[in-house]
Amino acid sequence: MKKCWIYIFMLVFLAMFSCQESPRVATLWMIGDSTMTDYANYGEDYMKERYPQTGWGQALPEFLVPDSLKTVGIFGVDSIILQNKARGGRSSRSFFEEGRWREICGQLKPGDFVIIQFGHNDASESKGERYVSLPGYKEFLRLYVNQSREKGAVPILITSVCRNYPWENEVLGNSHGDYPQAMREVAKEMNVHLVDLTELSANHFTEKGRDYVTENYFMNLPPRKFEAYPEGLSDNTHFQPEGALEVARLVFEGLKGLK
Repeated sequence: MKKCWIYIFMLVFLAMFSCQESPRVATLWMIGDSTMTDYANYGEDYMKERYPQTGWGQALPEFLVPDSLKTVGIFGVDSIILQNKARGGRSSRSFFEEGRWREICGQLKPGDFVIIQFGHNDASESKGERYVSLPGYKEFLRLYVNQSREKGAVPILITSVCRNYPWENEVLGNSHGDYPQAMREVAKEMNVHLVDLTELSANHFTEKGRDYVTENYFMNLPPRKFEAYPEGLSDNTHFQPEGALEVARLVFEGLKGLK
């Protein structure tokens, strides 16, 4: 009789276990430039060669925890596998021509998400290996969107994060010309999710103030403070950890607002 009850208990337990839903997991791919890359994955000693330079995508995992994911309606998953494939110096064209997108596209599957942030390097007319005209920029964005959708993945366009210039009357302006607007137009034309990081970062940096973001957000470093930069550095494009974390927060808040 005792064995019979044990057997019944095991059957009930197995039935209950089989009824539980498996955790919902999605992969979030990130393609873009140096402002969002993960410098810790460059195959070198990060602390000696790069730190404190930090891409905002490197800081994004801080927000991709289960409790926070519940607030992002478009994800609808329990956990995210982050694949940060952004790389420094790449434009929408060079990222494609180097075969980086082909490698990613071959791995996309239904339910994945693709964050796309280009624009910093696309406007570099003096650097032919990077430069993309505005019409060409739009075409490459359309390509990434269309090919993501063909694989059943969800594309998300993100306008370029602001540099620490130009400032006028203590208000930070746009250093990216017409490229953010070009991305907005593609998002509207193709009905693509858009996080307007250009606007979000300009507003946030203005609120914090020029002096604060210059010293704490961007890579303006005094001599002899960091091993990787013994002579110091003046860089108003790339981020220190605090700046990267704040930009990642802006992106995450933007993702929460998508329907």
